[in-house]
Amino acid sequence: MTWFKREDGEYSSENGPSGENGPDTGAKNVRTEGLWVKCPSCRQPLYKAELEVNLMVCPKCQFHFKLGARQRLALLLEPGYELVDGGLRSTDPLSFVDVKPYKQRLRKAREQTGLDDAIINALGQMGPHEVVLSAMEYAFIGGSMGAVVGETIARAVDRARLTRKPLIIVAASGGARMMEGVVSLMQMAKIATTLAQLDDARVPYISVLTDPTTGGVTASFAMLGDLNIAEPGALIGFAGPRVIEQTIRQKLPEGFQRSEFLLEKGFLDAVVHRKDMKSYLIRALDFLKATEGQRVGESAS
Repeated sequence: MTWFKREDGEYSSENGPSGENGPDTGAKNVRTEGLWVKCPSCRQPLYKAELEVNLMVCPKCQFHFKLGARQRLALLLEPGYELVDGGLRSTDPLSFVDVKPYKQRLRKAREQTGLDDAIINALGQMGPHEVVLSAMEYAFIGGSMGAVVGETIARAVDRARLTRKPLIIVAASGGARMMEGVVSLMQMAKIATTLAQLDDARVPYISVLTDPTTGGVTASFAMLGDLNIAEPGALIGFAGPRVIEQTIRQKLPEGFQRSEFLLEKGFLDAVVHRKDMKSYLIRALDFLKATEGQRVGESAS
């Protein structure tokens, strides 16, 4: 029996309920909200528990659903990791109001996600490697980058540089947070500067781009990794495809701004399935560590 979600938020069967003695003529709805999810790609109904076991990847078409920041940490790090750099909250520097006050948006996002902002920093073990990991939370105002996100990532970069632990940032963002105006845009230069210092210190930085990674995040730290890796089908770009089409008044190529298209054009180093991401990162860190050891040996000789 297939279930689908109606516009009123309830779920019911396509053919209506039926009992042992024939059709039930009474009007009945079975509330199964949260049990089934429809895949946005292949449109097939998926049992949510099975989808979660499959790392939120559709088993039929391999569509990658969005993952929260906490799920990213659990997926990539060994148990026992430590959360750091928390407790930072936006002060709403512009007292911004559009359809609703920015302070109200922040309050709702905190209640829904349980986070102070759209980022989590953690220290942990990834295979044999100690790493600094930042994971963005798209459910917090579209993963937008304001002052808190910028400061939190800058602290992660500084921590990686000072401890000489590899840095990994998992991006999932609609771009700079316009409710903070130029304060949000300043974070692009701020993070890029700290990453330049990390590069001078020869500490590895791997950027993992997920769906979506757009705007000021793409134009800054998301594309500055020693390795830039993306999940399959991720939307990656500065302006969105609809904006570009309206600007140039041309139809864009099939798959434009998707990770496979960017890999083909040389903007990415790899596209990696979610189930393989941790093992791929470990192999990449093995290689970077071996390369650094070889360089140090050559310098000593």
